[in-house]
Amino acid sequence: MTDTAPELQDLHRQWDELAEQVRHHRDLYYNGQPEISDAEFDKIFRELQAFEEAHPEFAVPESPTMEVGAAPTSDAFADVVHLERMLSLDNVFSPEELTEWLEKTPGPYVTELKIDGLSIDLVYENGKLTRAATRGDGRVGEDITANARVIPDIPHELTGDFPSLVEVRGEVFIRPEDFPELNEQRIAEGGKPFANPRNTAAGGLRQKNPEDVKKRKLRMICHGFGAREGFNPQTQFEAYEKLSEWGLPVSEYTKQAEKPEEILGIVEYWGEHRHDAIHEIDGLVIKVDPIATQRQLGNTSRAPRWAVAYKYPPEEVTTKLNDIAVSIGRTGRATPFAVLEPVFVSGSTVSMATLHNQHEVKRKGVLIGDTVVVRKAGEIIPEVLGPVADLRDGTEREFVFPKDCPVCGTELAPAKEGDADWRCPNTRSCPAQLGARLEYIASRGAFDIEALGEKGAQDLIASGVLEDEACLFDLTEEDLQKSQAYTRKDGQINASGKKLLANLEQAKGVELWRVLVGLSIRYVGPTAARALAARFKSMEALVDASVNELADTDGVGQIIAESFKAWFEVDWHREIVRRWADAGVRMEDEAGEEIEQTLEGLTVVATGSLEGFTRDEVKEAIMSRGGKAAGSVSKKTDYVVVGENAGSKAAKAEELGVPMLTEAQFVQMLEGGPSALDGAGE
Repeated sequence: MTDTAPELQDLHRQWDELAEQVRHHRDLYYNGQPEISDAEFDKIFRELQAFEEAHPEFAVPESPTMEVGAAPTSDAFADVVHLERMLSLDNVFSPEELTEWLEKTPGPYVTELKIDGLSIDLVYENGKLTRAATRGDGRVGEDITANARVIPDIPHELTGDFPSLVEVRGEVFIRPEDFPELNEQRIAEGGKPFANPRNTAAGGLRQKNPEDVKKRKLRMICHGFGAREGFNPQTQFEAYEKLSEWGLPVSEYTKQAEKPEEILGIVEYWGEHRHDAIHEIDGLVIKVDPIATQRQLGNTSRAPRWAVAYKYPPEEVTTKLNDIAVSIGRTGRATPFAVLEPVFVSGSTVSMATLHNQHEVKRKGVLIGDTVVVRKAGEIIPEVLGPVADLRDGTEREFVFPKDCPVCGTELAPAKEGDADWRCPNTRSCPAQLGARLEYIASRGAFDIEALGEKGAQDLIASGVLEDEACLFDLTEEDLQKSQAYTRKDGQINASGKKLLANLEQAKGVELWRVLVGLSIRYVGPTAARALAARFKSMEALVDASVNELADTDGVGQIIAESFKAWFEVDWHREIVRRWADAGVRMEDEAGEEIEQTLEGLTVVATGSLEGFTRDEVKEAIMSRGGKAAGSVSKKTDYVVVGENAGSKAAKAEELGVPMLTEAQFVQMLEGGPSALDGAGE
């Protein structure tokens, strides 16, 4: 028992450290410039919650886990007491946690997108806006009425049959599409760049001069209500309908749901479509819909028991920008990229992120040595959004764009006057460009050469086996013996080498459009390549076609046509085509091979697992028959093919009334078009 006192002191120290971190970062979030991302704050907050669950004696009323928001710290605005306390929301972070909450919380429910913005409280008396305030600590906020009046979405007077008193809660935000323009203006005026839309909205709402508030392009959407007189809705959804009738902005994404499985489907849908909304989101809010049930469930000291926020994995984190380097792509484009202190975001560790071009580096105002905000949205390449400028200590330095290609030393220049992108003009021999082109040739969208990856491509170049891609299909065992990636220690080719030669032989018979893609002609991707191959049938006819003839091809146009024609004016480009043809690469689509365009003009979405098709094969089947293979369901979708374990796309199709097909019906439609379905799927 002698260790009890030291152990208790150690527990006190751990609690104090965690509690102080939470208070510090929460205060910066509500009253200043955050130093860490929301996800990093959530992690610290959950650590404190877990600590208090393990040691209940520390779950005291003054703990940050019992508090809402943060008390106002500025003297610029008067303090105001909310008519009814503004609460926070408890969070869940996995489908399992959400399912557990749904099992103990009866429906029906209403779901809302969790807007990544700043809470606002509006009071309307006899239809007139009499006060606006920030959330503050939930009881006391800052009076920002004058600023709220210049936000276009906030009406000064309500319309229709409004109550004598209503306290409306909402979220103020900046649309992502408006954010770059705000930063450009900020930097042009000599100010520090904004880190992200949420912080910019928070700072904008607290400007002393309402004219400065106008410049922030603030928007607002309502998501609840507090005190009210003469307003007694039966459900949350009905309340939103009333708010809309009175002229207040409500979300177009709010939905009602009866069962937990519907909620999980909506969670999955928005997890895949986080960037489809007009504002940034960091989660989905689920509320019990009937107001009477909300009252029965009541609240904890900080959050309602009848609502919860499902938080999606973080897409934004902060980390150190150690350096800015430049990479060279397959078309010669020189792209600055951030060399980062490794950080975990959206399911993977990120150590590099794109900065697009030299003008973007300057526009975003990032300096080498900055703490920066990094976003990784789904499968998109990680991107640096901007610096946390308040954390600068003076050791940061500006990035200087190189004059020469960092790989081959050729002087960089824009392809034509006015281009934002600079390129390495050594297109044929620059190892970076050639390596990237070889990888692109080997990709599934082109020749699908499985044994030729990044490592193999670089090795073939470094060992002198390939000077350019012209002799790729001429490779022999003897050639590969000069490489390291494709040989054994005894100098004979290994299994990868044998596989590469087999892959190359098989690839010689691919369709013409895939050959066109593999040539890496600027702007000629799979869609344009398909259209050109379908019309002209052979490489010879394509080379002989005029710019106007190429441009008249559906889905091509003038820019692609000019780029295509210009590519063939280069001697070594034509040599590639000649050498490939001599090696046996097919340069025309065989007669009678044309696929009937049974899906022409139709948009088709596939969801779930299909027995007879891989994901790529489904897309290929749709596109080769003239259809559009879309990734999401909308009112413009004509059919949705539903396989095993279909998710939210099937639910969305049902909601919109889009015809759904089984795999067998899909095969029928591929063969004979919609008329072959005999009314199936309607």
